[in-house]
Amino acid sequence: MQTDIPLSRRAFAAGLAAAAALAALPGPALALTAEAAKDLVVRTVDDVNRIINSGKSESAMLKDFEKLFASYADVPTIARSVLGTAARSASKAQMAAYTSAFQGYISRKYGRRFREFQGGRIEVAGARAVKSYFEVVSTARLKGQAPFEVRWHVSDKAGKSLFFNIIIEGVNMLSSERTEMGALLDQRKGDLDRLIADLQTL
Repeated sequence: MQTDIPLSRRAFAAGLAAAAALAALPGPALALTAEAAKDLVVRTVDDVNRIINSGKSESAMLKDFEKLFASYADVPTIARSVLGTAARSASKAQMAAYTSAFQGYISRKYGRRFREFQGGRIEVAGARAVKSYFEVVSTARLKGQAPFEVRWHVSDKAGKSLFFNIIIEGVNMLSSERTEMGALLDQRKGDLDRLIADLQTL
């Protein structure tokens, strides 16, 4: 099955990875099937393509990207995992505020980059069971560049199929995002409330 989507290598790597950053593997995928995992990835790519070609203003597009992220990614689990050890000492209210701020931050940050995508496509191949989740294999083809592999990790831990990580050319983008969020927190001397406030404006 093939799905087209405009993209650039750098923006693709950063943009999609942000929506999938997660440090902990999910629990067993009991009801999830390879076909359902593959379908999730196809629908995600289709919706990204629809938003890009909608002709809407940037602000409207960014709102659509946030809805997409909330629909197809396990946002609460991703946000907690990206935050790392700081999540252990955070209060319930802090985690709720952080998760909301994180979702908006990621959507704005990478939604803008999607606007730059031009003339590429993603070909979704197949899916296979890997430990407690499914891995969907796809190939990104960009104009003037060699194709590169993209692997999506999908689980149903949250009660429905959602993606929680993406591996691009062997690079685990989950780890990269966790490092970045850790650096942002370190810059604020570990003050989670400051991080939450700043994520709302970044």
